[in-house]
Amino acid sequence: MFSVLRQPALSRFISVRLKSVAASQSLAAKRDRDLCNPSSPDFLTFEDPQAFRVKSFWELIRALGVFRLCSFPALVNNCGKLMTITRKVLGKQCFCMVMRPSVYAQFVAGETEGEIADSMQKMRSLGLHPMLAVPIEEDLGESTGERRYEDNLAAMLECVHMSHSKGWSKNPMMQLKITALVSPELCSKLTSLLKTEQYDLNELVRAMEGEEVMFPGLTESENAHLLLGLQRLNKIGEASVNKVCVLVDAEYTYMNPALSLITMAMMKKFSQQSAWIWNTHQCYLKESRNLLLDAIQTSIDQSFCLGVKLVRGAYMDKERKLAEKEGRTDPIHESWERTNDSYNGCLEIMLNLISEKPDRYMIIVATHNEESVRRAVTRMEELGLHRDGNSVCFGQLMGMCDHVSLTLGKKSVLFSRAELIHYLSFLEHQSTLRFMFSSQPSMVSQCISQCRTAQWTIRCHIWCEGLRRTALCSRESVRKEICSDRSCDIDSKKRSQGPDRKSFYVEDDLGLK
Repeated sequence: MFSVLRQPALSRFISVRLKSVAASQSLAAKRDRDLCNPSSPDFLTFEDPQAFRVKSFWELIRALGVFRLCSFPALVNNCGKLMTITRKVLGKQCFCMVMRPSVYAQFVAGETEGEIADSMQKMRSLGLHPMLAVPIEEDLGESTGERRYEDNLAAMLECVHMSHSKGWSKNPMMQLKITALVSPELCSKLTSLLKTEQYDLNELVRAMEGEEVMFPGLTESENAHLLLGLQRLNKIGEASVNKVCVLVDAEYTYMNPALSLITMAMMKKFSQQSAWIWNTHQCYLKESRNLLLDAIQTSIDQSFCLGVKLVRGAYMDKERKLAEKEGRTDPIHESWERTNDSYNGCLEIMLNLISEKPDRYMIIVATHNEESVRRAVTRMEELGLHRDGNSVCFGQLMGMCDHVSLTLGKKSVLFSRAELIHYLSFLEHQSTLRFMFSSQPSMVSQCISQCRTAQWTIRCHIWCEGLRRTALCSRESVRKEICSDRSCDIDSKKRSQGPDRKSFYVEDDLGLK
């Protein structure tokens, strides 16, 4: 329910991730219905490899190769270690020469402003709107000094400036992680204190504005650090209000309540007239529905607008291991069916609220699940929600679910697509990604085989078909290894065919953590 952040300034924009929010365009009511009508040529179908025709030959080959590599569970599970070893063996320069045009380019917008601008313009040409994100966060035991947090603040402020000033989107968005500005140890302690202590949102707002507030349960040094962290967040809020929507990420359950408390305080200050600050809700949690209802009630009581980033979740493995280690109940839904029910239920709540008060509630449907996308579009049509409004958009991670992203952009459905590469090592903690990674190669290879032009005299058709078959064969082995992880975000209709989609960022991050 609450969010987190971490890492350094733009010099490290190896971490700049890009999120894109597909352009909202005015469409006739008939076309709205056609998108939900299977007999219509405009029906949202995600199996058509023609969605990849906007990609260059090299981009298709790169995507095919990257996804093929990622279909090997052993490689995904140990990617962090393998990257470290490879970097030591090859050296930093050679390592970058290999990674930058391949894996890095697949998932990252760029590391300089020029590279990012080029990526953004390409997104716009495809009907997508970008959303920048700096994937910097910290976990317990990784805290750094105030200087590092100030560097992170500079990177965040630069993201706000770029998102607003470059004109990449009519309604610019950016992603923020609170643990990049406030230590995770403090967030964890605040979460524990919230079980017995009451923290007034008004006091947090006053602290953001520079007032010396003493929070119960904290030592003098902890209180001082919290005040500095709140003031950093206040600077981001002041820079973004009336310009850029800030989507705050959720993290682990042992710090989420503190993150949500801080996010709610930001909402109270900056979201009085419109939802400029959004919070992330993880639907793989058993308490996700109650947390969403609590947030809605708080927004009503405190008279602020509510923005929701709806994800399934991205920290399942660690959450379950930690719960087992501590001897407490697993906070994650025990089956993927229940996770889907949770997601759909929360989606229904938000869409109904938006239909009643579109100026007070907003949502980004952050998912790679095709059925969730179709369900959302169908409900929008039934509730009379027009896609030329700004209240509903869709989100995917950059380079990880292009067939959904490009289809949504092509159909002019409000949408979002995005991020990565600091998260390559993060993949080893997200078994759900293996499903998505092993499902796209076949579509990409089909597209390559269909895109025969005069300059492609090589017979890549035969080569790609071979890779496609290999990828299809690898699906079953991946599914057998991790099919017990039933809360993964996959399309129920295609379960018999193997892995399908990852839960979101990431993340979900992009959980589309």
